[in-house]
Order: sequence, then structure tokens, then C-alpha cells
Amino acid sequence: MRKFKSQFVKLLLGLFLIYSCLKYLSKSSVNTNDQQKKREIDHYENNHFIDLKQDEPIKINEDKNELDHFIEHNEPENLNAEKEINLKKDWHDYAQIDQESQRKGPGEQGQGFMLDPKDSNSNLKRTLYSHNGFNALVSDKISLERSLNDIRHPECKKKLYLSKLLKVSVIIPFHDEHLSVLLRSVYSIVKRTPVELLEEIILVDDFSKKEFLGKQLEDYVRENFKNGLVKIIRLGKREGLIRTRMAGARQAKGDIFVFFDSHIECTTNWLPPLIEPIVLNYTTVVCPLIDVINEETFAYTAQDNGARGVFDWDMLYKRIPIPDEHKRDPTEPFESPVMAGGLFAISKKWFFTFDGYDEGLDVWGGEQYELSFKVWQCGGRLVDAPCSRVAHIYRKFNPFGAFGAGDYISRNHKRVAETWMDEYKEYVYKRVPHMRNVDTGNLTKQIAIRQSLNCKSFKWFMENVAPDMANYYPPVPQPPYANGEIRSVDSNLCIDGKFKSQHSNFGLDVCQSSNKNIGGEQKFELTWRKDIRPTSRNVCWDVSRSDPGTPVLLFECHGMRGNQEFKYNPKTLQIFHPVSNQCLDSNKERKEIFMNPCDVKIQSQKWQFEFTNMTLIEKDFKF
Repeated sequence: MRKFKSQFVKLLLGLFLIYSCLKYLSKSSVNTNDQQKKREIDHYENNHFIDLKQDEPIKINEDKNELDHFIEHNEPENLNAEKEINLKKDWHDYAQIDQESQRKGPGEQGQGFMLDPKDSNSNLKRTLYSHNGFNALVSDKISLERSLNDIRHPECKKKLYLSKLLKVSVIIPFHDEHLSVLLRSVYSIVKRTPVELLEEIILVDDFSKKEFLGKQLEDYVRENFKNGLVKIIRLGKREGLIRTRMAGARQAKGDIFVFFDSHIECTTNWLPPLIEPIVLNYTTVVCPLIDVINEETFAYTAQDNGARGVFDWDMLYKRIPIPDEHKRDPTEPFESPVMAGGLFAISKKWFFTFDGYDEGLDVWGGEQYELSFKVWQCGGRLVDAPCSRVAHIYRKFNPFGAFGAGDYISRNHKRVAETWMDEYKEYVYKRVPHMRNVDTGNLTKQIAIRQSLNCKSFKWFMENVAPDMANYYPPVPQPPYANGEIRSVDSNLCIDGKFKSQHSNFGLDVCQSSNKNIGGEQKFELTWRKDIRPTSRNVCWDVSRSDPGTPVLLFECHGMRGNQEFKYNPKTLQIFHPVSNQCLDSNKERKEIFMNPCDVKIQSQKWQFEFTNMTLIEKDFKF
């Protein structure tokens, strides 16, 4: 009987394959050449119209899973299920890749786009920038379906992934997002995701006020994305990022949730490497490598080739290097203590095991720590997938505000600390003393979840998940190598940051110790991390080139040395930059500082710190 059943199933399979071939040949005779069309969408912010260019409306191939369905309901009883689960395939869409490689025009292949002088100096550009925190007019000049260059590691292009993966719901919260940026996010998902893996895209509107995000967006989505692929959920009041994500998750149908921001672009074959670890173990949470879309030109570039997420004890997100053992195969996922927060994939089952996010967190901020600690301490695992890359716009500033939520960042961080960090929360309160008196609200539910899941201690997290974090961000601050004013021996002027913003250069001015009426920012530290920063801010000196005369700029401190590493030689009085192999120099007439080849005979390269720790310097600095 078993032999007859097996022969019958083989016959059915043969007939099905013949039917599929005939069906394919019939379809191939139809001319499927796409035609581009222009759609004009009323632009609420400026009364101008923008051209949104896309291919024909996206359709779901309803026959895509016919063979899978047939086999699933007719497979022999003795089929080795484990062997089928372990089958792997190449998920690349080579036709799509070839089509994109031939695209030309503004922003194509991930290139930046520069506005002409008229547009660049227009009131329209300035208005859109002020409403969005990025150059929205540039976005309007670029196709919604623009191509991106493939910057993955070459070995990623050869990787195979499980042939049986689960369907995903992509959840995108948005509030007053610029239309072309929001739609480009959606198109990048639809065009670069295997249709059989995409259950839906859910856009969750956190009470937007821009007119074109209302009925016009709904009409556009209905006309251009068929079969309900893209859904819109509207919230009745402003809720903030965390509760908006939860609203989307509660209505999502997919086995896996992918949470994205509303200003992203997915790259080639982004999804299979992101979700395969979850299919293998549903308690694994996976983040893509997050690349950068320049906020001015929309150029697509790599942020780096991966680093682990951690935090400092001011509760600021930081990144530290990947351990050497994880560098052997640059295509394999590596463990990370903390996620960046905006982009990740998680099993629906695992997400609701711990009841998702703490909905007592307001607006945004702290949710990445809450979810990361929860995942690790309650038995899960957090990894980054290097072969999954998603680009993200980092706004130059937040144009939306906190809608009256007060000091929500401190409140959010304290909720996380009180629920998950045990005795380690004291290190946070010592760094941020006012947080100790912040009202967290009711934590009964969060503490009960931790107890019911028998989650581990934060001491376990620090010792097993982030054992080397203290080497980069110690709980107890370490003394600096040198600090105070930095005075030029040549000019008797002092280095003054003047509270300038990131990416700015700075120079010399009259020393405040010589004239108490002088304002400025002249107190610096050569920290134990070997970077130089103002004592009151988290910006560091950064030198990105090795050319003589290269200026010193201010960048956000990353604690990973590289461009931000400096050494002080108290014998020659030189400030040395190892990466460029140059020393800090100055021009007293122009009051400028810059890098030049080291020369102990040049007075303009000699500097005196107000205070130096000779014991530490002699111990750690070798010249």
C-alpha cells in the first residue's frame, strides 16, 4: 500500500510539472514590457507638484506557491522532513539586479544628487528642510524606485539560505514623513523582497498633520500596490514611536515582524540573511547592517562593515569592535549586546512572549535598551547579519518635537534601569544624578513579565553578553591623561571649540585664564580612551586625512580610536595623531589649527596642557 501511494504521488507531481511548464510557455508569449508613467501628487507643504516615477502597479503572483502547497499536502509519510528544512537556495533575483544595473538618472546607483543653484538657494528648499531635517527637495528629484549600488562583501553574493523561510510583516511607523521618502521606503521593500516571503507592509500613521499623508496617500497605495499588500493604520492621537509600533504589531499577520523607520531603502537580497537565523531559532533577534543615506544629497554609502552595539553609563548608544573570532567569516551573523533600535527582525511568537515593548516608554528613546536587555536576559539572542544591508537617513535635527512629553528620555531610561539593570542602575544615576528623582510611572507589569519568564540578572548580561564593554565604557570614570586649557607655546593662545557643531573646524583664541571676560570653550580632556573632547560635550577631535594642512574637525565621539586617537608627548610638547602620523600645528596670524608632519624644531607644534597625569602618560604612551 505504501509503495502504491508513493508511485501515485510521483505521478501527480509529474502531471503538475507538465501543467506548470505549459502555463509558463503561455505566459511568456505575452508582452510584459513595463511602461513608466508620471503621477502628480498635490504637495501640501509648498503647493508645488513633484513627479513620482514608478513602474506599473505591483502585483502579487498568486500562483507562486502552487508547487509548495501541492507537495505539502501530498508528500509521502516517510519523507525526511529534517533534510527538506536544511535545503538551501540562491534567493537573488538576477533579472531585477540586471534591470537595476541599467538604470540611469538622478540618484541612480546610489549616487548623490546636487540641486542646481536656483533650487539650492530657493525658499522651497529651505522650507522643506526645516519641516523634515533633511534635503527633501533632493528626494523629490530622485525616482521612487532608484537603484542602489551593491556594497555587500563579495562572499555575500554567493551565499545560499534556507529554501523554506517564513513570511514577514514589515511595520513602518511614521509621523509627518516626507511623501517621496516614505514611498521610496515602500518601493525598496516591494522591489527587492521575494514575493513569497512578503505578507504585508503596514504603515502606521502616528497622527500626521500633512494633508498629502491622508486620502492622497491612501489612494496612491490602493492604485499602485494591489491585493492589499500595503496597509495603512491610523492612530487617533499622537502616541510616539513605541506605541505606534505596537499598534502595527497587533494587526500584523506575518510569522516574523520587521520593524523599519519611514526613511530607509532596502538593498539587494536584504531579507533572507535577516530572517534565516530566526527560522533556525525563533528566540533570535536580527539586525541588518545600517548604511547611510546622506541627508543633503541622498548618496548611499556604508557606515562601516559592522560593530557591536553597547551603551555608556550616560545611557548613550555606542559601538565597539567585533571580536577577532567573529571576523573569520565576514558573512556570518555576529552577536551584539544592544541593537541600534530602528531596524530589526523578530519572531511574532517571541515578541509577544514578553508582551512586546514597554508601552510606558514615551515618544522614543530607551526602547532599544529595553528590548535588547529583555531578549538577552530572558533567554534569547541578538545578532547582526552582515549580508543584510538597509540604508537609513539620519536627520540633521528633529523637526517634530516631543508633543508635551517633558523629559521623556530620562523617564524612559529610568524605566529600563529600574526594570532590568538591578544594582548596575547606580552607575547610571551617578552619571546622571537628576534621573534618580524622575518619576517612572507604574512598573508592576514590566517587573511581573521579568519574573514570569525567569529572566537572568544584569550581572549575567554584563559578564556573558558584554564582558569587554567596560574596557571601552567603564562604569566608574577613568582619569584623563591630560585636561584643562591647551595653550600654544608659539602664540600663547588657547584652543577654543566655541561650542561649534559637528563637522565644524575650530581654532585659537585668547586664553580665558588670561582674560576672565573672554567667552568660549577652552576646557578639553585627553581622555582614557585617547581622544580629545571638550569637558562638557560628547564631540571629539577627528582627523580623516593624512595630507599636510588637514583641519581638525569635531565629530561625535565613538570611542573606537581610529581618526579620533591622539597622544601627548610631554617631552616634545607635541600632540600626535597615530593614524595620519602627523602632529597638531597652528598658524597664529589666522588663529587656525591643522595637522602637519611632525618636527620637534617647529614651535607652532608645541602645546601645553593645563594639567597632565605623568604617571598614566608614561605608562601608556610610547614614543
